[in-house]
Amino acid sequence: MKRLILAISLILIGQLTFGQDRIKKLDSLLTAMHSNENLNGNILIAEEGKVMYKKSFGNADEDTKQKLNENSIFELASCSKQFTAMAIMILKEKGKLNLDDNISKFIPELANYKNITIKNLLNHTGGLPDYMDLMDSLFDKSKIATNKDIIALFSKVQPKILFAPNTKYEYSNTGYALLASIIEKASGQSYADFLQNNIFKPLKMTRSFVYTRRFAPKNIDNYAFGYIYSDSLKKYILPDDLTETKSVIWLDGIVGDGCVNSTINDLLKWDRALYTNKLLSKNGMKELFEAATLNDKSKTKYGFGWVIDDNADFGKIVSHGGVWPGYVTYIERHIANDKTIIILQNHDNVSIPFKHIRSILYNRSHYHQRK
Repeated sequence: MKRLILAISLILIGQLTFGQDRIKKLDSLLTAMHSNENLNGNILIAEEGKVMYKKSFGNADEDTKQKLNENSIFELASCSKQFTAMAIMILKEKGKLNLDDNISKFIPELANYKNITIKNLLNHTGGLPDYMDLMDSLFDKSKIATNKDIIALFSKVQPKILFAPNTKYEYSNTGYALLASIIEKASGQSYADFLQNNIFKPLKMTRSFVYTRRFAPKNIDNYAFGYIYSDSLKKYILPDDLTETKSVIWLDGIVGDGCVNSTINDLLKWDRALYTNKLLSKNGMKELFEAATLNDKSKTKYGFGWVIDDNADFGKIVSHGGVWPGYVTYIERHIANDKTIIILQNHDNVSIPFKHIRSILYNRSHYHQRK
């Protein structure tokens, strides 16, 4: 009996030492990156839902020098797409829409775009050109655009599709902006209200919401403002103040492809919910994480709001990144091994060190600190 107790004790000590060693390596890597100005934001890493590493690096507000903390709220940029996809799937299970519905069923102004379905928008196989390029040349930038402006512009100009639906994959912000409009039409609620009522409130994500800061400004406590570095001024400034990034102003009213705001703690709640059937049925959850199949039977690497990677080393991984002037975000979920990496940053000239973090988590080959 004593030998058994001793053996168990040695195993537990070994596991504790291994865990502490990984935490030290993670902290060394991330602290060095912050010192070299390659990281400014919040990091959360969890295993089986338990936080093994959580730390804030840098400022939430460069003017007041307010520090980031674990409850700081960040714009998620394209990581917002996973919430748009979830909203569509919830509406599907409520019987409000079908994935094979033509988009014109909900957006009749786009009747000219035949054979493009909701499913095509979800997995980027619809062929619609990106609205940002179109609006950059044709939209009145003295105004702030909304989703209605995208629909009106596509209806008026009718740009040609880039390829026949479901023959190719090409990442498209247009598709997810249109999905937000479909959510509104099918539900009778605003996109923001639907996410709040059907995702954030049920999951107790109390610091998560849709926010268009320039279009509908609010006073939000502990908000992480996004900054870009000005070479001429030699300091970090808001993208609103730089000519080449003023699109953050005139595109600010558009939702669906971006504009969800959240924290690292709330996103861990989101991660945990995706292992359950709180929001969707078992089959619905499975469908979210299946890569699209094209007409030629080839597979893409994108599901519904998630990049899909059947990784030979780490098992199935689903992830998404987001980049918008002032923000760099990343969420990675190791479904097979239940590991989670959440990175929210509010400087633009930074790195996403997910490969280094993976190697430390799995105790694989040595990692390299970026100089």
